Amino acid sequence: MTFEESGADTRLTHCGREPQQHHGAVSTPVYRASTILFDTLAELDSKEGKRLRYGRRGTPTTHSLEDAICALEGSDKALATPSGVSAISNILMCFAKPGAHFLVSDSSYGPTRKFCEFVLRNLGVETTYYDPTIGAGIEALVRPETALIWMESPGSHTFEVQDVDAIVAVARSHGIKTAIDNTWSGGFFLQPMQQGVDISMQAGTKYISGHSDIMLGTIACTEEVYGPLRETYLRLGLCLGADDAFLALRGLRTLPVRMRQHHASGLQVADWLAQQPEVIRVMHPARPQDPHHAQWKRQFTGASGLFGFVLAETDRTRLARLFDHLELFGMGSSWGGFESLLVPSNPAVYRTATEWEPAGQTVRIHVGLEDPADLIRDLRAGFDRLGA
Repeated sequence: MTFEESGADTRLTHCGREPQQHHGAVSTPVYRASTILFDTLAELDSKEGKRLRYGRRGTPTTHSLEDAICALEGSDKALATPSGVSAISNILMCFAKPGAHFLVSDSSYGPTRKFCEFVLRNLGVETTYYDPTIGAGIEALVRPETALIWMESPGSHTFEVQDVDAIVAVARSHGIKTAIDNTWSGGFFLQPMQQGVDISMQAGTKYISGHSDIMLGTIACTEEVYGPLRETYLRLGLCLGADDAFLALRGLRTLPVRMRQHHASGLQVADWLAQQPEVIRVMHPARPQDPHHAQWKRQFTGASGLFGFVLAETDRTRLARLFDHLELFGMGSSWGGFESLLVPSNPAVYRTATEWEPAGQTVRIHVGLEDPADLIRDLRAGFDRLGA
């Protein structure tokens, strides 16, 4: 059995590790380096087999992480960037040129849209936002100048699951490259590269890290698009610090165990929420009652701990009774760590191709690694305060 044929748990335990090259150390050590010295002029001039040339271009620590990302996503190549937004920006800039046209899901992460509107627009790139449930219907939006189709599945605020296979088929028939924000699955529950997607990116700040203590972006891609992506990466001066790369590798080793726990606990909390009178609806594609469940089941092997629900109450003062006194749920940006989070959100401000009219207060919840029964007790106490 080859390494590629082994199970995901085995691959993620052993990928990106070469102890014999690091004095037997199980984990690749932290290499903090800028200048790399060469013994001879011939060695300095030679580029054959020289992966290590200058710290900004990567160190053994960051190279180990990029190798591990390839194993996680099933990609030919990978790049590690300083944040999820920098990974997004790197991809979008790679395909940007005056007159180009991008198709971007209407459910995409807010900073993705803002980069299109505040940077790409000034460079002469036009963006069309499309209904995330459009599927093969996206062909009607394709133009001769369309250079990239951007997906996010599910959307990280409203949790629509996209028909990746149908969109990729349309893109390939027109010679258009595709990219997907794969952060929700952690790269573990969805394998976009196997579906023909050209680029799969993640905010590794979330599940790859798993501990809410680093900023990280990852770009997994095919050999064909790696060259332009790498060139853009170098010109933008992107580089990930060795300490963050080390912590990301440490987090990656426990990704399978954590993701399965997020899946189980998240579903338990979601099912409980769906039964509460204070809740109008729950947006969790792994629940059979969810309108996107069939699409999710065809493409995903599990669900993360991030989902949404809608409260009937909208008064901010009354909502504070719920949010201000939670014991286990924190309020803060991001998600994907070991801790649970609960924040009100307003997806409507980002929508242009579709409307978000929830008839209540949208809430985004991340179920961490606590005992779900304890999380449910914390929520129940909050709902009791809300109705007092």
